[in-house]
Amino acid sequence: MSDQPPKKKGAKQIQIELDEQTGAGEYANLVIVTHSPAEFVFDFTQVMPGMPKARVRARVIMAPLHAKAFALALRDNIGKFEARFGEIQLTQEDWLKELGFQPPDDLPN
Repeated sequence: MSDQPPKKKGAKQIQIELDEQTGAGEYANLVIVTHSPAEFVFDFTQVMPGMPKARVRARVIMAPLHAKAFALALRDNIGKFEARFGEIQLTQEDWLKELGFQPPDDLPN
């Protein structure tokens, strides 16, 4: 018996290609999110402590509908990760504050 959910009638599959360079990925430890009425912009950045500059490694631009679908998919996957490996602990990162970033107030200390 398959673990796959039943396919909806008329559902189409999309084949996604991943070239070698893209498949290698980029490391990012900070994402700057901005938006306009028409789009969300995600700048995936690599910040190194003690370095005065950070380099944007990738920029992804999404329509609001796709950004919300992405947020829901990310939330679902984080839930699955935490169910398997334990809760991801968030803390106030001092080095982010030194760069002028203010983390959300609801993060634990």
